[in-house]
Amino acid sequence: MNFPPASEPETNHGLPLVRPQIVPPLDPAFRPAALANRAFLAAVRASGAPQPLRLALEQADGSVFHHTTEIFAEGQPGAAGNFTYIERLVKFLLWSRGGWRIYLDGSAPLAAQLQNYFRETATGKFDSHIIGEKIYDRPIVVSSTRELPPPRAATQPLGRHLDGCRIGFDLGGSDRKVAAVIDGRVVFSEETVWDPYFHPDPQYHFDGIMDSLQKAAAHLPRVDAIGGSAAGCYVNNRVKVASLFRGVAPELFEQRVKNLFFEVQRAMGGVPLEVVNDGEVTALAGSMALGQNAVLGLAMGTSLAAGYVTRDGGITSWLNELAFTPVDFRADAPRDEWSGDAGVGAQYFSQQAVGRLLVPAGIEVDAKLPLPEKLKLVQALMAQDDERARKIYQTIGVFLGYAIAHYADFYDFDHVLILGRVTSGQGGDVIIAGAKEVLRAEFAELAKRIAFHVPDEKDKRHGQAVAAASLPRVK
Repeated sequence: MNFPPASEPETNHGLPLVRPQIVPPLDPAFRPAALANRAFLAAVRASGAPQPLRLALEQADGSVFHHTTEIFAEGQPGAAGNFTYIERLVKFLLWSRGGWRIYLDGSAPLAAQLQNYFRETATGKFDSHIIGEKIYDRPIVVSSTRELPPPRAATQPLGRHLDGCRIGFDLGGSDRKVAAVIDGRVVFSEETVWDPYFHPDPQYHFDGIMDSLQKAAAHLPRVDAIGGSAAGCYVNNRVKVASLFRGVAPELFEQRVKNLFFEVQRAMGGVPLEVVNDGEVTALAGSMALGQNAVLGLAMGTSLAAGYVTRDGGITSWLNELAFTPVDFRADAPRDEWSGDAGVGAQYFSQQAVGRLLVPAGIEVDAKLPLPEKLKLVQALMAQDDERARKIYQTIGVFLGYAIAHYADFYDFDHVLILGRVTSGQGGDVIIAGAKEVLRAEFAELAKRIAFHVPDEKDKRHGQAVAAASLPRVK
């Protein structure tokens, strides 16, 4: 592990940063979260007086998730980095696990500082508003305590129920897909073009969903269950934050959209219905196709979407919104245009990443060109074996290798499912090769354990529908 020379100290508000052994060709200032965290914990333990710190995140339904770590004792030279380390850690836990109340045992001053962060800083207030208020109906609260609530998962894992006559659907930004499934076999599927993003009337969305469901139902002797996936955050089938409804006014969102899928369920006769984030269903579909569990799915497209299948083969109530989790700890890392935070996944694994790497790659393009068109240009150059385009994919591959090591500190997985428009074509092979090189060089144990997978078109098309249809359990 390479520490910066003493003559060139690199820190982020007291947290030492580490230069990677494998440097991204187009982003040499990249300072991986995985290396910084490992170096911090190694220094804490070497101090001879590590201070245990326990965290618990509570969700609105009573689910509680624990995480333990260590920090420098007060007065130790490295204690200046304690807050940055904890703040970045909590940021990851919030966007990966979810929760509105944070219990902290081990440092009352840090708990107070963290509460101030969520109340007074722009990025903290964003997290409190979106995760706390929008998703869990209350602002984020940090409680200093010696007694953490016991861990508890209030929801059962979903998926893999293939019995009976089922409908699976997926709601995307440009089309909606639906399939009729009998005992795991697709008997009908259809894609319908629609444009949900800026429609102000939720009736448009309701009518579109019902149109697809009714077409699928016409190919079944009966409907036993309905499962669906869509971009956004869904908690107990309630729409919390979703780009599909961005055109709906806030008041109308509360009145109609929040419980839209309960309205759909009633219209379909009250059969069991489950709706979850599309990243979760993608990971579940990959797990079912591979015949393997412990799968982390990463889709690099407009943003970064993620899903996780546990070692037991289920999906969880976690958020898994890795687009907002930090992977680069340098203070001046690229900032996310929505959250305002620096170094988060969307800037490293999406069309946004490709767009920001064009200039350092030496590829001249009209700045006003939409990101999808910039990606198409890079893909065309890559097909011509253009070295500038190759460096973009090599850079993303290095990012990915260090990010996977970071994700492995929070998720238990053996398989990584890679998909999304950024990974299509020859560039995807370069990205995966770069990630594998990083794991071999810096994280040998992970390199031995983790396998990469890319789904084929049939798996993506039919697998997603079957996985979505399998979400509800038929009583």
